[in-house]
Amino acid sequence: MTVVSNDHRFQPINLFEYEKLAKEHLSQMTLDYYSSGAWDEITLRDNRAAFERVKLRPRILVDVSDRNLTTSILGQPLQLPLLIAPMAFQCLAHPDGEVATALAAASAGVGMVLSTMATKSIEEVATACDKFPESLRWFQLYIHKDKGLTRALVEKAYKAGYKALCLTVDAPVLGQRERDRRNEFALPTDLHLANLATISGLDISHEKGESGLFTYFAQQLNPAVTWDDLEWLQSLSPLPLVIKGVLRGDDAVRAVEYGAKAIVVSNHGGRQLDGAIASLDALVEIVAAVDGKIEVLLDGGIRRGTDILKALALGAKAVLIGRPILWGLAVAGQVGVSHVISLLQGELNVGMALSGCAKLQDINLSLLTLPRF
Repeated sequence: MTVVSNDHRFQPINLFEYEKLAKEHLSQMTLDYYSSGAWDEITLRDNRAAFERVKLRPRILVDVSDRNLTTSILGQPLQLPLLIAPMAFQCLAHPDGEVATALAAASAGVGMVLSTMATKSIEEVATACDKFPESLRWFQLYIHKDKGLTRALVEKAYKAGYKALCLTVDAPVLGQRERDRRNEFALPTDLHLANLATISGLDISHEKGESGLFTYFAQQLNPAVTWDDLEWLQSLSPLPLVIKGVLRGDDAVRAVEYGAKAIVVSNHGGRQLDGAIASLDALVEIVAAVDGKIEVLLDGGIRRGTDILKALALGAKAVLIGRPILWGLAVAGQVGVSHVISLLQGELNVGMALSGCAKLQDINLSLLTLPRF
């Protein structure tokens, strides 16, 4: 593994070091866009703190000489319970952007969710991964005001071989990210929203005092979307529907009732409603509410393999990871993303062994001591 650093002796050995090193490779505007949360960034910090509050209770004298990290999501195999979360504008981190991320994910046998707001197109990413026909790739979308646009995106994703639609439901409007507003965030002129380039009048340039991203959301997203729109969305293709952005048990139950095949417990990485509950703190209620009827995934705050272990012990089938992938991408492109995945895999492997778990099915709530509030 070779990375580029001002100190050529420095090689990252964990995700925190990747974040530190990525700062050498990113502009301040891009770094703030990737790193920031909404308002006071309370939820952003609490996502991480939630994992630190949960403590492990390892089992002893268990044969863990042969460990198995494999699982499946919606019937598709994964080499470890990990997907890469949908993240916009990855070409800001590296010229290969989402293509590099997808190749790293596919070669490692983990999943990837491609953002609607990607800087590489649905087709480019699919074509790049042709040699991995069984890889798990989902397409993330929002329901736009122009339903014809939403239909076109779904049809493109289905035609290109994506395996599920991941509908983000926690962004009827964009959260107020003050670092972006201060920077007047906008895409460089040489980058564009690859999946939306044909929209008439689309403009992600910035107006003074606002970010271009805010302008885009205000113009294109539909804040009137309700549960009733899910039936229409599911009529557009046979792809299973995953609902991302669930933080309440009653909403999880409704997701089941409206046909979702999986949900992602998520607060959008602390980028939407500041003060919202940490994703991990919402997990137990949601797992209990769906009662095994659909698969539950989680994102937000994962930085160690033991964080994955804790999420699985609380009932998640798998986790999604976001920002650390961008740090790896910024540092070393596809190689950096691959290394980030490998670090998590190695840490989960060791964490399972030290907790007395030879396989994922051995991970359960008995491994944890939960905080008292």
